[in-house]
Amino acid sequence: MALRWTSKARSDLVRLFEFLQPVNPPAAIRVVRQLVAGAKRIPAHPRLGMRLSEFAPREVRRVLVGDYEIRYEIAGTDVLVLRIFHTREDR
Repeated sequence: MALRWTSKARSDLVRLFEFLQPVNPPAAIRVVRQLVAGAKRIPAHPRLGMRLSEFAPREVRRVLVGDYEIRYEIAGTDVLVLRIFHTREDR
């Protein structure tokens, strides 16, 4: 399966980096790297994430990477990273 990022997911990475960077630059870099690495692991086992029934009939799932949630969709032979949130964010 191919991994693809939506523009919102890319914007989420930038937003999270910009939130952390002024307070702790090394942590900002580390978190973004962990999130990208976590997303890269999804195509090998795309159905391990918990399915989110509110998006049915689409196959939208979520995985946790540390304190962050990666939402993704299985669409044919692609895995689309939809959004990334801190688990404490009000979304």
